[in-house]
Amino acid sequence: MTCNIDNTLENFDPSKPITSGIDTLIIGCGNLLRGDDATGPVLIQRMWKRGLPDHVHCADGGTGGMDVAFQMRGVRHVILVDSCQSGSEPGAMFEVPGDEVEELPPIEGINLHAFRWDHAIAFGRWLLKDDYPEKVTVFMIEGAEFEIGAQLSPVVDAAVDKLVDRLFDVVKMKP
Repeated sequence: MTCNIDNTLENFDPSKPITSGIDTLIIGCGNLLRGDDATGPVLIQRMWKRGLPDHVHCADGGTGGMDVAFQMRGVRHVILVDSCQSGSEPGAMFEVPGDEVEELPPIEGINLHAFRWDHAIAFGRWLLKDDYPEKVTVFMIEGAEFEIGAQLSPVVDAAVDKLVDRLFDVVKMKP
């Protein structure tokens, strides 16, 4: 498996999405410096290390929700991965269709410092119109430790590995 990235400027066309030719985009959101909040970026690192099919691209969305919205342009299926604090058992995994969370956050008066992936979904639908993905899926892993400087907890670390395996199964089933 190889990564489908061309880093040369001579082939750059600003009229095309950065992800042109990509069928599935997996975006990991979170903060590497805050324990289990690193779930998304750690998952992206592990997927890159395993190697991706040509039709799949991964991106570290970090904590920048606005960037997430722009990366979705022209991709058929976007998968967002993040940690959550729902009160469930740490390591629990949730799969939510994007349209179920798309209308939840009000985007009126939102500022860039509070712009999250859920805002990105709603904003992306408005901004991208016909270039909005056909399908958006959100995976969340319940975190246990979110303190600055904390490591990924063992139970969340194991859940990330399970989700990596599951996502590789999902992306192999390209329509």
